[in-house]
Amino acid sequence: MNEPRASLGRPLPYIDTRELSGKLIVVEGSDGAGRSTQIRLLRGWLEYQGYGVVDTDWTSSALVSTTIGEAKEGHAMNVWTLNLLYATDFADRLEHEIIPALRSGFVVLSDRYVYTALARAVVRGADPAWVRGLFGFALQPDVVLYLKADAETLVRRAIMAEGLDYWESGLDQNPGLDPYESFIRYQRRLLREYGRLAREFGFITVNARPSINTVQRQLRHHLLPVLTGGTVPAEA
Repeated sequence: MNEPRASLGRPLPYIDTRELSGKLIVVEGSDGAGRSTQIRLLRGWLEYQGYGVVDTDWTSSALVSTTIGEAKEGHAMNVWTLNLLYATDFADRLEHEIIPALRSGFVVLSDRYVYTALARAVVRGADPAWVRGLFGFALQPDVVLYLKADAETLVRRAIMAEGLDYWESGLDQNPGLDPYESFIRYQRRLLREYGRLAREFGFITVNARPSINTVQRQLRHHLLPVLTGGTVPAEA
């Protein structure tokens, strides 16, 4: 009988993680790094190659996504409540989306993963051991592609897209500060934490500053050996 798929910590005892033949591909990065665009392009490319693909997004669970959105609108949640809601969202998606897709042999493209929660929680002052214990049931991905850009690039892209979000700007950490300056300060701290996670968990870091097509070529290059189990051809 196949061994259960490895988890980051203690797995959920009621979920069978054996015989998961699919691939779990995580794309991490701050708002403005281009995750959504790159995932959309990756999905089209993978489907063209003949793979079945399932997307899963951060805080998209049918169980609690609406609750999370409404709670965040109040700008009053502490880091513990926020992460308990995040963990509930992730557990629901893991059980009802990610694991069934992997068992069926699909490629799962995850727009952010528990590393987002780990980085944000630590920056907001949570006990790292508590947060890691909370999300320890997460499956280990086959690969984590980390789209990295400096804070100045991220803030420009955020302003051009949907403006500066309260939580992504870290205004809960910098009350009274100008949103632009708060964003820069918060994202720099977040980038340092992502850097530590990247070293610990072996993220593949991809420069998110070049053109969309350039970044996409790099992502495909890194995904080929994960999908095929071989080496990356020179023309990749």
